[in-house]
Amino acid sequence: MISADQAPTIDARLTEMIGAFNDEVLWAWILIPLLVGVSLYITIKTGLVQFRMFPEMFRVLRSKPEIAPDGKKAVSSLQAFFISAAARIGTGNIIGVSIAISLGGPGAVFWMWVMALVVCAASFVEATLAQLYKVHDPAGYRGGPAYYIERGLGQRWLAIMFAVVLLITFPMVFNAVQSNTITNTLANSAGELGFESDLMFSAAIGVLLVTLTGLVIFGGVRRIAHTAQALIPAFASLYVVIGLIVMAMNWELVPGMFMSIIENAFGLGEFAAAALGVVIIQGVRRGMFSNEAGLGSAPNAAASASVTHPVKQGLVQSLGVYLDTLVVCSVTAFIVLLGQQGIADGALEGDLTQMALMSLLGPWALHLMTLIIFLVAFTSVLGNYYYGESNIEYLGARGKVLFGYKVVFLVATFLGCLGSIDLIWTLADTTMGLMALLNLIAIAPLTVVACRLLKDYNEQRSQGIDPVFTRDRLPDVRGVECWAPEEEMKVRDREATKT
Repeated sequence: MISADQAPTIDARLTEMIGAFNDEVLWAWILIPLLVGVSLYITIKTGLVQFRMFPEMFRVLRSKPEIAPDGKKAVSSLQAFFISAAARIGTGNIIGVSIAISLGGPGAVFWMWVMALVVCAASFVEATLAQLYKVHDPAGYRGGPAYYIERGLGQRWLAIMFAVVLLITFPMVFNAVQSNTITNTLANSAGELGFESDLMFSAAIGVLLVTLTGLVIFGGVRRIAHTAQALIPAFASLYVVIGLIVMAMNWELVPGMFMSIIENAFGLGEFAAAALGVVIIQGVRRGMFSNEAGLGSAPNAAASASVTHPVKQGLVQSLGVYLDTLVVCSVTAFIVLLGQQGIADGALEGDLTQMALMSLLGPWALHLMTLIIFLVAFTSVLGNYYYGESNIEYLGARGKVLFGYKVVFLVATFLGCLGSIDLIWTLADTTMGLMALLNLIAIAPLTVVACRLLKDYNEQRSQGIDPVFTRDRLPDVRGVECWAPEEEMKVRDREATKT
């Protein structure tokens, strides 16, 4: 039996062991080279789609949804954007960025920016493929990497493996990250107000979070979409405004801040090449945790959208990467760096952003930051749930099994409130890396299909028409369930009328 004084030691050793595997093997030698290589390949193959079609990303957000089989409106392109944003704009943008700076220095921010511009192309391809290979659902559509791996590559075993890894990553590990972050930030505010935060405090937060989450997830994908659509614009706008105020109040420090980011990014202020490697790894890793490009998570939300052409949602999801990393993550970085909380002796300082904002604006800012973190983490919990639901349905779960998944998800939410932040973040790095590895292996060969869809889209746009895709436009592509030709749809409508 493990004694109470041994438990922290075992926890620390396990964290150190898994962390060493992440840093020295999985990320440094496998995932980062693969992510960069695949993303550059896609960037060239698509003709710099993430830059060339930037204005088009805003235009397609206005696409109107169709009516789903259950008689209600299907999830719109904008709502699917918000579902994925719910998972994207979470603790990775606030806590993850502060951890990247504490471990890798200001230069980690630069590599977040660079990788966002490159991996945005991967986000376009994975979302476009998710749309092409999506399947019908009572509420509209569902899909994701598991679906395009099986239908596009014909590798069901790999699709099952991806679905299982995603179920471990998002509903379990990432979900624990979000609930753990909520508990820690609320504990900081409680401590500032003179209240003690102990195990009972964490348990009470867990019960509250489980109750709020249950009220939403038992309402289905539409309630998740509506909740995300209501919350995300509000807190994202508030957070950006706070960042602008901080920069305006400290304008004389801004040039030096940018200089420190650039110098540290290339190791100009470092004494060893190994230090530069840490900067790059932390920037790329936290960037992926934040924007999820190439990870294979956002395509699950992208597939739910009702659009007239797969490329439309690919463009929308690419815009999400820009919003996430170049806007929201940058705000966090500026707050932390201007608050002079940049380096924390390599510790996982998850509350750096709270402390930095409090030093800049006063004690009241701690509680404002707590509110913002609570909202971003809560919406991330909802996004994580939907990702898991889509994949457990791929595995054939229905009825009682799906209900059981909801219960397990809520239990993981509660346990995350009681866990160790060091171990949870380290496990998140591992499972995220394995999931990204499987997804990148899949989208690399399927990029040619996405490029054909992009060509079809641009040809229709050049003719001055709103692009509409039907599967007969790419008759040799197999495994496509939706996107029926117009004549087939007319026959279905006539048969439906007769019955």
